[in-house]
Amino acid sequence: MGAVDPQGLLAAHESIARELAAQGDWQRAYEHLRSALELARSGQLQCAHPHIPEQYRLEVERLRRERAQARRESLTDSLTATYNRRYLDRRLAELTAPSVALVDLDLFKHINDRFGHRIGDQVLQRVVGLLQQTLPPEGFCARYGGEEFVLVTPAARPEDAVAIAARARARVADFPWSHIRPGLSVTVSIGVAPFSGRPGRRHDPQELLVEADAMLYAAKRAGRNLVAHREHGRVRFVPTLRARVTRPCP
Repeated sequence: MGAVDPQGLLAAHESIARELAAQGDWQRAYEHLRSALELARSGQLQCAHPHIPEQYRLEVERLRRERAQARRESLTDSLTATYNRRYLDRRLAELTAPSVALVDLDLFKHINDRFGHRIGDQVLQRVVGLLQQTLPPEGFCARYGGEEFVLVTPAARPEDAVAIAARARARVADFPWSHIRPGLSVTVSIGVAPFSGRPGRRHDPQELLVEADAMLYAAKRAGRNLVAHREHGRVRFVPTLRARVTRPCP
């Protein structure tokens, strides 16, 4: 076999990297550019190209930034700037003891029909900001779909997960929505599924979401603008309902 031509190898890495970048394959393009940069720095190239190492360093940095930006965009909801369902599914699978709260805007279709979709979009954006306030550092909010969001609080005690959801509900209900449009009011219903914390039991993300959805349905059925959670086999509400404190398990 003949000797490898460093100049030709450099050109090949560069050509492959450009083609992969054009296809949006940032990971492999980045790897080829790194190989080109290492080759250029190795001293095997003709001295007629003294600026190649710097050129490739800048190209690698540019591609790294573009790749990072593309990754952020792939995990973020474009309207509300919070995380999206893809991020939620991935993180729930990674966490060991998460509690989840499923949040739904009450009568959101009525808001869109009465005030228009532009106001509806503003409501969604504002609600996300209110939901995210006072989340613990490791907690996050993700858009589940439409007007539904999920609050995730890793390693939170059941009572803490409920308290976080209750404060979020109150912030939305107490916000001066009429400043955005006279006559506008917004509330949310929330279903909380705390992690059981049973020794040796690994959580199932889908089981948590199904339980949170059942609790959300209970909150809606009980009159909306409530947080519902299960305690000792019974459904309880925050704020406490005067006429009906608990309900049997569905």
